[in-house]
Amino acid sequence: MNLRAILMGLAFVVMWSSAFTSARIIVAQAPPMGTLAVRFIISGLIGMGLAYLLGERLRFTPAQWRAIVIFGLCQNALYLGLNFIAMQSVEASLASIIASSMPLWVGLAGWILFRERLTPMAIAGLVAGMIGVALIMGARLSSGVDLFGLGLCVAGVLALTVATLSVTGASSGGNVLMVVGAQMLVGAAALALASLVLERPYVVAVTPSLIAAFVYTTLVPGLLATFVWFKLVGMIGAIRAATFHFLNPFLGVAIAALVLGEAIGPLDFLGVAIIMGGILAVQLSKAQR
Repeated sequence: MNLRAILMGLAFVVMWSSAFTSARIIVAQAPPMGTLAVRFIISGLIGMGLAYLLGERLRFTPAQWRAIVIFGLCQNALYLGLNFIAMQSVEASLASIIASSMPLWVGLAGWILFRERLTPMAIAGLVAGMIGVALIMGARLSSGVDLFGLGLCVAGVLALTVATLSVTGASSGGNVLMVVGAQMLVGAAALALASLVLERPYVVAVTPSLIAAFVYTTLVPGLLATFVWFKLVGMIGAIRAATFHFLNPFLGVAIAALVLGEAIGPLDFLGVAIIMGGILAVQLSKAQR
C-alpha cells in the first residue's frame, strides 16, 4: 500500500466519521428524509456534471447498473435515511459506533452466506467486535437510549453491509464519478418518495448552522468521500480499503464530542477500543489471505 493510498484512506475515514455530527445538526432543524433527498439531488447532479466535463459518459454495463441501484437504495436511501431519522433521538456518537461495525457484519455475512473460511484471527476479531458493540449498547440502554432510534441504526448498518458487498460491481467498469452521481440520484428518488408519503410538511427555519451543516454534508461526506472510496477500492481492492474502517469508531465519537459536546463514558471508550481491535483483526486476516 503506497503513501497515496494511505492518505486517501485516512481522508476517507475522517470525512465518513464526521458525517454523523453534521447530520445530527441537520435533523434537529429540518425533516430528515426530505433534506437528505435534496442533498443527493445536488450531490448527484454535481458529480455527474463533473464526470461529463472529465470525459465520462452515462454508459454502464448491466452489472454496473444493477450495482448502482443496489448501492443507491441500500446505502443512500436505507442506511443514511434510517440513520438521519434515528439521529432525531439518538446521539451522533452512538450512531457512528453502530455504523462503524459494518466490517464485522460484512465478515459475518461472508462466513454465513458465502461460506468463506475464517482464520482464527478473523473469528477472534468478529467475537471481540460484537462484544464491544454489545458493551456500548448495554451502557446506552441502561442510560435510557431511545429503542426505536437504536433499532433504526442497526437496520441501517445491515443495509450498509449489503451496499458494501455490491460496491465492486459498481466500480469495476470505470466511469467512477458518473457511478457516484448515478447512485446518489437513485437514493434521492427513493427518499423523495418516502418523504412525500411519510413526512409532515413544515416551514424550516434557515439558520447559519443548518446551512453550514447541509453544505458540508452535501459536498464532503456526500460527494467527495464517496468518490475517494470508489477510487481507493479501485486502487487497492475492497478488502484492503475496508481496513481503514477500524478508525471510524474512534473518529466518530471524537468528532461528536468535540463539535456537539456529547458525553462519552468509560464503557464507551472501552467498547470503541474493542471494536477497533476486532475490525482490524478481521480486515488483516482478509488481507493476509
